[in-house]
Amino acid sequence: MRMDNEQESQNVEDRRGTRMPMSRGVAGGGIGMIIILVLALFFGFDPSVLMGGGSGGGGLPIPGSQMTERSAPAGPGAGQNDEMRQFIAKVLGSTERTWNDVFQRNGREYAEPKLVLFSGQVQSACGFAQAASGPFYCGLDQKVYIDLSFYRELRERFKAPGDFAQAYVIAHEIGHHVQNQLGIMQRVQSAQQRAGQGEANDLSVRLELQADCFAGVWAHTAHRDRQILQEGDIEEGLNAAAQIGDDRIQMRTRGYVVPEGFTHGSAAQRQRWFRRGLESGDMRQCDTFATRQL
Repeated sequence: MRMDNEQESQNVEDRRGTRMPMSRGVAGGGIGMIIILVLALFFGFDPSVLMGGGSGGGGLPIPGSQMTERSAPAGPGAGQNDEMRQFIAKVLGSTERTWNDVFQRNGREYAEPKLVLFSGQVQSACGFAQAASGPFYCGLDQKVYIDLSFYRELRERFKAPGDFAQAYVIAHEIGHHVQNQLGIMQRVQSAQQRAGQGEANDLSVRLELQADCFAGVWAHTAHRDRQILQEGDIEEGLNAAAQIGDDRIQMRTRGYVVPEGFTHGSAAQRQRWFRRGLESGDMRQCDTFATRQL
């Protein structure tokens, strides 16, 4: 990626090295939380559907993750000026320029989200989370959370290396923020609460695929305006989208695929919708809720 013309966002909150108090867990914790997690693992659905934490989607799940690498040295404020933090800030700044422009052209105001860097575990308005949960967006505090050790996991375990693959991860989570700003997330969560498990999972898949498409819209717009893409970048992004498809994750962790348990979309679906946004640069092409064929 060519990020020379991108300005660093001022909305990065670095909590790496901060010690966390013990937490009872997301959305109440206790025995109910344990039951929900056990059911989620057994039946293969997204526990956030039942927990109602308001995150709008888990972002990029990594079941069975063995992430142990800390993303920064211990100590408050550690790693504030490291190279990866600067890259993250530039990607976030690039998404801000794009979405501010898109919202303005449509007569709306874009509220820029915060991006929280953490190491190991973190407390959000949606509850307590650990690095193994993967990057996520919390709609209640309008923040994206990421432990940078996820990128090692993406590179080594998921075989999806590259700076544009890393940028895609952030752009996907920002896609959830766009959904939150437009009221899409709230409507989906409301519908999920009234739906059976199969329909709730389908709604989750559509929400995630739309976030992939929005990530593509960002890449298209940023490249059109500031030429951020270099040779091989698009292939990196498409590979990352495929490697975190539900079918490939299930095959890695279970040895077989259960389409009924999909909550983020298959490899082919994630590639298809990311490419759709990337090629069109048009949010109107990202309406995953208006099509039968995902």
